[in-house]
Amino acid sequence: MKILAIDDQQLVLLPIQKRLNEIGYDVQIETDPIKGLKSYENERPDLLIIDINMPGTSGIEIIKSIRKKDEETPIMVLSGNTEDKIILEVFDLGVNDYMKKPLSLNEVCARVKRMLGNPASNSAESLSDNMMIQHRCVGVVIPCYNEEDRLLSETFIDFVNSNSGYHLCFVNDGSTDNTLEVLNKLKLGREDYISVYNCEKNGGKAEAVRQGMLHLHDQKDLDYIGFLDADLSTDFSDFEELVKTIEQSDFKIVSGSRISRMGADITKESARKIISKTINLMICTILSMDFKDTQCGAKIFRRDSVKDLFTLPFITKWLFDVEIFMRVKNDLGTEKAKASICERPLNRWIHADGSKLSFKDSLKIGLQIFRIAWDYRIKPMFQKEDLSYQNQVSLKSFEN
Repeated sequence: MKILAIDDQQLVLLPIQKRLNEIGYDVQIETDPIKGLKSYENERPDLLIIDINMPGTSGIEIIKSIRKKDEETPIMVLSGNTEDKIILEVFDLGVNDYMKKPLSLNEVCARVKRMLGNPASNSAESLSDNMMIQHRCVGVVIPCYNEEDRLLSETFIDFVNSNSGYHLCFVNDGSTDNTLEVLNKLKLGREDYISVYNCEKNGGKAEAVRQGMLHLHDQKDLDYIGFLDADLSTDFSDFEELVKTIEQSDFKIVSGSRISRMGADITKESARKIISKTINLMICTILSMDFKDTQCGAKIFRRDSVKDLFTLPFITKWLFDVEIFMRVKNDLGTEKAKASICERPLNRWIHADGSKLSFKDSLKIGLQIFRIAWDYRIKPMFQKEDLSYQNQVSLKSFEN
């Protein structure tokens, strides 16, 4: 039995295709709705699974086109749209089922079986891996420098195997050990969910993250793009909470915050606590925003914010997070920036041995903070004054 699934987000389609193929169905997927319609006309599948909200040509238009010629083939809608008006409209068009994202992959299979029955080549199906099909797709940049011995490969593999809608982009920042080989091995056979972006020269974490963010921005099916430390000092369960926060709000950025509190497992070295508090006080002063923690290595952004924030190189090696917030502030103003950025406390953060930030580097941070203040606050004020003076001179020349 043939099934055609159409959705503009490939990361949604791939696990569905894999599971239904394992059961015994012949599944074809298509991310372009127009190409999907042509595939339908050529292949005449036994079942169509289609999303509603697709750019360009919507799923509703595809359904209307099909139902003009074919009233018999079952159609199942798989959509994140929960509006009653839309649901009633597609049922009026003759769809047979409406599945609301998120829902479990097991439920998708059960609904397909109810619609088509068991395939003739039915194979044993394991229900132990009950992946959730999400209504959003997320890209995650993971910068890596000499992580050969620390990279938790099995943890990353387990995550992409059990969580739909994620693409992990590992950025090799000119490592001098075998990190690149480890990453390529990690990617092997999982190219749809894991990619490796190789920087031949070490440019520092700021540049590695910037390159990775811009690389993922070119993938059109991602709704949100963020970054996470390779040592997983912030784990995936906390990162998932950041994603949930941004998708259920109007925030442009959601940043993890390593605030020590009851019920949270936040572990830092004593010296780092003192340094962190001192640095944070200096940062809050230049930002004019009451951040508890700007430097947590877990942040998520709306895709449409990425290009504005990451196109220009950062001027500091370690404090690019502060530069991101300064760019938002300079673009929107302080009050709108405060409304666009959310700090979400983490449930767990563990300092990992082998951190690339040395105590000597910590001492240099004060100079980097001053440089940020100069480039993002003081220097623009001088430029405005110079521009105002030039305008006055020009006006006087015109009057004379």
